[in-house]
Amino acid sequence: MSASYTPPFSRNDQSHVAQWFWTVDRGLLGAALALMGLGVALSFASSPAAILADESITDPFHYSWRMMVFSGAGLGLMLTSSLLSPRGVRRIAALALFGAIVVMMALPFIGDTVKGAARWVNFGPFSLQPSEFAKPGLIVFAAWMFAEAQKGQGVPGVTIAFGFYALTVCLLLIQPDIGQTLLITTTFMAVFFMAGVPFKWMAVLASAGMAGLVSLYFVFGHMRDRLSRFFSPETTDTHQIDAASEAIRAGGLVGRGIGEGVMKRHVPDLHTDFIYSVGAEEFGLVLSLTMIGLYAFIVVRGMRRAMKLTDPFEQTAAAGLFMLIGLQACINVAVNLNLIPTKGMTLPFISYGGSSMLAMGLTMGFALALTRRRPGAYEPGASLARPGRRLL
Repeated sequence: MSASYTPPFSRNDQSHVAQWFWTVDRGLLGAALALMGLGVALSFASSPAAILADESITDPFHYSWRMMVFSGAGLGLMLTSSLLSPRGVRRIAALALFGAIVVMMALPFIGDTVKGAARWVNFGPFSLQPSEFAKPGLIVFAAWMFAEAQKGQGVPGVTIAFGFYALTVCLLLIQPDIGQTLLITTTFMAVFFMAGVPFKWMAVLASAGMAGLVSLYFVFGHMRDRLSRFFSPETTDTHQIDAASEAIRAGGLVGRGIGEGVMKRHVPDLHTDFIYSVGAEEFGLVLSLTMIGLYAFIVVRGMRRAMKLTDPFEQTAAAGLFMLIGLQACINVAVNLNLIPTKGMTLPFISYGGSSMLAMGLTMGFALALTRRRPGAYEPGASLARPGRRLL
């Protein structure tokens, strides 16, 4: 007699946790948990080589133990935030955005400068990167303001949203952090478009974005250097990306084997920005496609669920959050494959880093909360493109 699965809660259980269990998308939750598990596993492959850059660390699995702590905290934050109602998501997102902005304002005075950028605040053995929390906070807050503007009740939602976007971007450029600026800008504009903006406005904004990108090239020397290394690799030192590319090629189909990777010893930041290359060398194309497939599953399934939501705020906020996760993953993988210049951006749920893991847990938690099957939340055939009041 075959064993059958017994749910931990009955459908008649009216407790908050039981209702969450039956309404949350367990497929999305499972994909996020799988990525977290891969992140912990790859930290054990990368930690012994990563500690070579710091002579003060003697434990070869120093980063692995910390990664387990970060993953546990991120998981707790994801599950807790997924219990929220849409109103709770709005409130927590606004607090996260306002708090991140306050800390980012103080970074020039209290921040720890690493590689010429003041992005972190130290708290003993741990450091916090506030811009990581500004991303989900801004996306949800902007979706909220756009939805309020659509109601036509005199709320200047578009002006408020763009004001906070401009403030966040200015604070990022002061650090400077071009990668996060481009990620936030792309996702913010996507949310703006999904909120009902006519195409002519998007054309104007796209032109303004291109002009801003060109301006960044002339203002920030390190951006020019990265572009020069990317387009003219023969004229400068490209050791980091060359080693990462070689590691990916050496992995082949099934990889060298657990702990058998050798190129990781020559890749700076292997446990953060280049963890993808570590996994590709030791586990091959199989693991690479598995990771990409999990991200694709989260984005496609998440966007499909967001398209069926009836509330404009929930639609745009959920879609924006799933897009944020997908774009960040695409950027990191593209850098590892030498398809775009280096950005210094983590791979969601997999790269080492407390701020990144906590922020990704919060992002996924918000998305899970907004896409839960609450009464009246879904309408058959509803989509982001359904007719309605235009934003402008």
